[in-house]
Amino acid sequence: MTLTRGAQAALAVLVVGLICRLFGGSVEWLQSWPSVFVLPVTDWINSGVGWLLDVFKPIARGMSWLLGFPMSWVGTILGQTPWPLVIGLTTALGWHLGGLRMAALGGIGLGFVLLSGYWAEGMNTLALVAVSVPLALLTGLAIGIFAFEYPRVKGAVNAVLDVMQTVPTFAYLTPLLVLFGFGPVVGLIASAIYAAPPMARNVLLGLERVESEIREAAVMSGGTRLQRLFLVELPAGASQIMVGVNQSLMAALSMVIIAAVIGGFQDIGWEVLLTMRKAQFGQSFMAGLVIVIFAIVIDRYSATLAGPRQKRDRRVTWGIVGVGVVLAVMATLVGSNAAEISAFDKVAEVVDTSVGAFTAANGAALDSLKNGTMFFGLLPLRIGLSDAVLPFTWGFKWTVTHSLVLYGIAIALACVMAMRGRLAAGVVLVILVGMVEVGIAQLPWPFVLAGAAALGWVSSGWKLARLVVVLLLLILLSGLWDRALLSLYLSGASVFACALVGGLLGLWSAVSRTAWMIIQPICDLLQTIPLFVFLIPVLMFFQIGEFSAFLAICMYAIVPMIRYTRHGLTSTPEEMIEAARSSGAGKWQEMFEVRAPYAAPTILLGLNQTILYAFAMLVIAALIGTTGLGQSIYLALGKADVGLGLTAGAAMAILALVADRLVQGFAEERRKALGL
Repeated sequence: MTLTRGAQAALAVLVVGLICRLFGGSVEWLQSWPSVFVLPVTDWINSGVGWLLDVFKPIARGMSWLLGFPMSWVGTILGQTPWPLVIGLTTALGWHLGGLRMAALGGIGLGFVLLSGYWAEGMNTLALVAVSVPLALLTGLAIGIFAFEYPRVKGAVNAVLDVMQTVPTFAYLTPLLVLFGFGPVVGLIASAIYAAPPMARNVLLGLERVESEIREAAVMSGGTRLQRLFLVELPAGASQIMVGVNQSLMAALSMVIIAAVIGGFQDIGWEVLLTMRKAQFGQSFMAGLVIVIFAIVIDRYSATLAGPRQKRDRRVTWGIVGVGVVLAVMATLVGSNAAEISAFDKVAEVVDTSVGAFTAANGAALDSLKNGTMFFGLLPLRIGLSDAVLPFTWGFKWTVTHSLVLYGIAIALACVMAMRGRLAAGVVLVILVGMVEVGIAQLPWPFVLAGAAALGWVSSGWKLARLVVVLLLLILLSGLWDRALLSLYLSGASVFACALVGGLLGLWSAVSRTAWMIIQPICDLLQTIPLFVFLIPVLMFFQIGEFSAFLAICMYAIVPMIRYTRHGLTSTPEEMIEAARSSGAGKWQEMFEVRAPYAAPTILLGLNQTILYAFAMLVIAALIGTTGLGQSIYLALGKADVGLGLTAGAAMAILALVADRLVQGFAEERRKALGL
């Protein structure tokens, strides 16, 4: 019998796992990477980068001083402008961009910000965004044009952009803190760096999609290269470039909130962080809602720039502005100050009281949910059944006999699957059982390397397998392997939960329009909420801990799985559906035998996005009690340890990059199998 590539890879990994399991107790290096081979990468970076930072620190401090001026000017303008005029201008812009509904969104949204009592903090946040976004857009535009004009560097530019988008956000902050010092300018620069890659990618994509006929017409008209680029090609790709503007705005807003950790600036991010630390969940909830309002308004306004817009009556636009001016004059005359307006103080008190009452009344149920998930789900995945199953939690102690019975059942099922021609699936089942029995955080390093290499070989061949092994070896050499496995465990558990629940919700949305009408606005809302805000609801009910981090990651990462699953299942060509129906296929046969196989590449791309989202949120979740690389990055930030921050950030980026390449490989293989 000829073994398939998948069966060969699975058997090789199984052999490596058996060797590690049988001899790991006597041969220590099979279980743990020898400490003699651990390189002091953190110290090298600190010593190597230290002098570099010292050289550039005066330049950086000068830039910080210069950037402080525009930020101060914008902050002063927004802070001193009467609130009716700001709301009027926002409402008028909404009317100009999208009509009545958009105008109502802007007016009501900023009205809520005013009544929340966070007007001054909100204007400070908008000042940071207003200064950082132009920097990000100009940088992204320059990078995108450079990569388009010089195709030889396109691969390198894309690789740099991949790294910038996979390196955790907190990792940016550590070297920036050392260079630019403590203050709001650090948040501004971090936001610009984080928001530039989406703009660069969309500029490059927009220029590549310009039709050849347009380019030829520009050449025939005798224009210079700069004229053709700025007068023809960039305007022709404007729709795609505007998508980049939207994404950059949202990225900048999200990063501004995160940068509040070291900014010390009186903005909304700082308010959220401060109230969370004081366990003032009512105030934290209100401040979080302000962030959500800003995110929704900015997202909706900027998204309209990417598509066609109807012309609006300019008289209405100027009429709204005029009303704002009149109300601003009246507010100034009567001495109305936005800082004195706070209509929701009692709401915050009610939230605190309600949360306290709810947790007091349902504390046993909440603890049962948290402890049940930890003891019977997360903990066995982390340290394995052999260590997690105890009389205190499960009612009995796991013994060697239990392991033998578990492996016996798994082997029996694998034999049945092999007799049915599913040898690879049977071997994978045995491997998964062994991983659960041992625990992801305690997996031997040779087994992890062999498993990752096997996945790379099956999905894309030896080139990806070698790349995966080399990247993971870098983590081993850095001495961060144990922390990397902890991050892999929590992100893996979150991705599995998102894939299961998100896949089911996507399936439900695909078969029911009513379900999609309910789920779609929830997905839209979750995608506009900055990462930081997801911590608030889980802290309200479950306090600090790994379970809270798990929930926050799942809330943030589940949306791509829902959207891509539904999109894949509903985009099957009609001719395939008609052929299935004419052959007598039922509704569910059509779904699982026709739509699902065709949707597999799209669903895998959704899984890929879910993985990247989970890693992004993993570092933010370090604020509420995770272990692993995220905690190391956060600790490095507190100590201003550039070496540890960069090393741990690079390790996190490597894990995300490996997962990204593996899933993309399987998606591409599936597309080729379908002839797409």
